[in-house]
Parts: sequence; C-alpha cells; structure tokens
Amino acid sequence: MRAFASALLILALLVPGSMPMRADAYHATPKLVVVLVIDQFRGDYLDRYRGDFKTPNGFNLFLKKGVHFTDCYYDYANLVTAAGHSTIGTGSYTDGHRIPVNEWWQRGSDGKLERVSSVSDDRYKLVGMPDGEAVSPGASPHREAASTLGDELELATQGRAKVFGLSFKDRAAILTSGHATKGAFWTDHDSGAFVTSTYWMPELPAWAKSFNASDERAKARKAAGVPTGNFYEEVGQKPAAVQYMMDFAKELVKNENLGKNNVTDMLTMSISNTDILGHKVGPDSPRQREMIDAVDGSLNDFFTFLDKQVGLQNVVVALTGDHGVAPTMQAANDAQMPSSAIKSGPLLKALEAGIEKKWPAKKGTQYVLEGEEYPYIQLNQDAFEAVHVTEMDAETAAAEILQDLLAEGNSFAVKRSSPAIPTTRVADPLSLGSVYPVAKMRSGQIPNTELGRRILHSYSPYVGWAIFVNFSAFEFPGGEKGATHYSSFAYDRHVPLDFYGAMFVPGTYHDRVAPVDIAATFASILRVNQPSSIEGYVLTQVMKADTGNGAASRNRTHETVQKGSQR
Repeated sequence: MRAFASALLILALLVPGSMPMRADAYHATPKLVVVLVIDQFRGDYLDRYRGDFKTPNGFNLFLKKGVHFTDCYYDYANLVTAAGHSTIGTGSYTDGHRIPVNEWWQRGSDGKLERVSSVSDDRYKLVGMPDGEAVSPGASPHREAASTLGDELELATQGRAKVFGLSFKDRAAILTSGHATKGAFWTDHDSGAFVTSTYWMPELPAWAKSFNASDERAKARKAAGVPTGNFYEEVGQKPAAVQYMMDFAKELVKNENLGKNNVTDMLTMSISNTDILGHKVGPDSPRQREMIDAVDGSLNDFFTFLDKQVGLQNVVVALTGDHGVAPTMQAANDAQMPSSAIKSGPLLKALEAGIEKKWPAKKGTQYVLEGEEYPYIQLNQDAFEAVHVTEMDAETAAAEILQDLLAEGNSFAVKRSSPAIPTTRVADPLSLGSVYPVAKMRSGQIPNTELGRRILHSYSPYVGWAIFVNFSAFEFPGGEKGATHYSSFAYDRHVPLDFYGAMFVPGTYHDRVAPVDIAATFASILRVNQPSSIEGYVLTQVMKADTGNGAASRNRTHETVQKGSQR
C-alpha cells in the first residue's frame, strides 16, 4: 500500500496541472502569475456568449478548466478605468488607493489648479515616442497611494521577481502593476507604437524597439481596414488590435524570460479594445460580440504560447474587468426598459448659471470646473473663497441646484428616436439617484446603508471641492446610441472573476465576490504580504488545501469568507 501511495503521489506531481506540494513565490511555484483585465467587460458576457467560445485555451481555460464566479461586484461607486485598475492591483477601493477617476483638477506645485491624469508625472518623460511627438509629461504610479500585489511580490523577493504591466492605456498598464515593477508598456495613441516612461527605463529594450520597427502596426492596420488615422481610436476599436497587443505580450514574455526565474514572475495585461468599441456601440451590439469572440481567439493564442514557453501547469491566472457598462438608451428603450441619456454640457452650464445667480462670480472665473468626469462634478475652490463661501455651503448649494434643474422637466434629456418596437409609453422625468457633498464624504457623514458604504469607498482627497453624483438607474450622461459607465448601479459594478491554475478547484461558483479578492488570494498563494490597503478576502473555497493542512482547516476559513462576502 505504501508503494502504491508513493506511486500515486509521483504520478500526481508529473501530471500537468497537478497541485505542487507547496506554492510560494520564493521557489517559483507558480513560475508566473498573470492578472488579465478586460476593459468594460460586464459580468454576464462569459455566460451570455459562452456558446461562441470554441478554443481550448481562450475563455474555456476558465469556464471548463478553471474557476468561474457568476456574481462578482465591485463595492464602490466610481466605476471608471483608472480607479478600476488600481482597485484590482491594490485590492482596495478609492478610499485606500486614492485614484478617483481618469483625470481631475488638483492644485499644482505653484498653488494653481491644473488638470492631471491618474498617471501623468512632470518629473519623467515618455520613452519610445515617434520623432516630433511630445515626450512630457511622462507617467508613473506616484498618485496610487497603496502598494499592489506586484509591489509586494517585488518586496518579498527583494527585487528578484520580474513584474511588468501592459495595455493600450497608460493608466491600465501602470496602476494594475504598481510602483516597484520592472516596466510598464502602453500605446502612443496616434502611431500605435508601444512606449513607456523614464520612471522605469531611459530607453526601450531592444526587443521592444524591434517590435515597433517591424511591420506589426502595418499588419494591424491592414487587418482592421484602417490605413491611416489615430491608431488608438480607429484601429483600437477593431478585433485586429487585440492580437496586436497579444503579439507584443508574447515578445515581452519571451525576451524578458518571464517564468524562467528562480522566483515567481508576474504580468498584468489589460485589453482596452472592448472599452474603445463599447463606448461607441454599447454592450448589446453585434460588433461588441464580435470583439469578445476575437478576444477569445487571441487569448487562446497567448495561453497556447505560454503553455509552450512556461507550461500552463506552472502558471496561475486571474481574469476580471475594471468595470461593467450600462445598456445604451436606445437598446434599453427598444427592450421596453425606461432609459434616458442626459445632455451633460447644457446641464453643467445651467448649474454654473444657478450658482452664479446665488453668488455672482468675479469676472473671468467660474464655479464649475470644465471637463467633468462623473461621478464627480468638481468645483472651483478659489472662485467660492473669493466671495467668502465655505466648502459645505458651496457643495450643498450645487447639489440642491442640480436636483432642482432635473426636477424642472426633461429639457436636459436626449430625445428618443423612433423605437424599434412601437410604444405608447411616455418618457419618465429625469431625476437624481443620489448626490452628496464631498465634505460629507470626507467626514463620514453618509447614511449607513449599502449605497452609503460604496460612496465612502469612492472618496479621494485628490478631488478637492466637489459633489458626488449618481443619476437614477438607466440614466446617464451621453447620447442615445453610445454607452457609458461610472455609477453605483449593478450593471456598472458587475464583472467576471475567474481563475486558472493548479491550486484551484475547477467549477462554477455563485458566491458574492469582488475583484479586490484577486490580490488577497494571490498574496496568500504566493506567501507574500497583502497590499498595504487591502480590502479583499482570500477565496479559500476555490483553493486546494496544501498537503498536510487538511480540508477541515480550509472549510472553516470558507465559512468565514462566506460571511464576509455578504459585502
């Protein structure tokens, strides 16, 4: 019997995908961690289009051979790209990592308000930009106020781990991977060349230069049918762009020898193309379905490559989205679901006029800062202080005026076109689901409710004076046919959460989980510290017990997670 048991153990260790005796980063078990984010990828897509997926190593890697959670929801209320990627990387929400939206106004070193992006950094320059293109400002993760899983892996291995981030978008490549990484790469919007920042390196690696100098971009343009024009906007909305980035990812893995180290390496990848297209056509468009099917094919290509390069039995993967998306106004109304798009520009002009009526502004100033990024509407602190108005009074007045404007009628609603299905229904009046002064968020004066907790999770000191706005469900700024995301509603918070790897018990799970659980779970597997502001739980219910620990211990922890997952 002893000989038989020993033979079974040896066989288990030889079988691809078998569980190592003990997983930890210090002995390269696993050899490579991949955190895969698909931008604007709502949680119902994998099951909705499951019949389309024919490849073995695309989405079926998770659906048939991995862990598939059906009910993964973010627990905050500012569902945008920068905040979402930072949340995935750090395992915390905006009140932990401080990234509120993609761009915002904040005070510069000279004391004046300036518009910044989540990753812009004047101290560095862009690297790899085509001749004649601006190289400043550069980019870095300096505004991300928490460590990431990648940072903790670098710290635990004393810099021996190779951690890289990759995306079409700078914020997606940088904020998911972190501060202590070996590099982050993203595309120059106009040319499509992959670039980085002097925060990481003074020049691109030779292999990246070679990729940019090759015919890869020309091939992508030809496949997309876009011979000229902005690469990010025009090629980026076509399926060919997904494979373009995956080809770069394969060069990165191969030339940086990821998975060949004596400690665990890590790659974060974010596929932006579903978002670039999704904003234009919405989640129910056949073009978005075509894009998702293309992602499946490109993932199959990449993971088949990883199997040959590293061995999938030596890789663990997490798959999620940075946010979901609302249906378009047109698609919702065609399905007989009341929905309204809001003319944001005229609404904010009316808000400005309403505030000026209450407190006449000094010449040349305005109270509402331009370039809003919902759910925040930022206010000009200097303009209010010039007329001796406090923050709480300014924000309270702005909230009340906004509510009154929407209550006056549907003058700010986008007019419906003729519906696909004739209807006698009358459009509902616009309304606000919730609006709060940021001063109340800062002091915690928010109702103790599910929504209240999400709003508090969305607070960042970076936004300064502002109001936090959620229109009513299925009401959003934009047009009739375009789609957007930003709100506290389930359609914006619902994303996939899937895992693949030898340490997971395959199956479909209906636990309520969140993307912050990725960092916590992988930190546990790797035996490294969890990121500094962690909110997530270790998902032990889908993990195999370590040899010698026994199932009972795992099940006790599972009960704790189940209670905690009622977020």
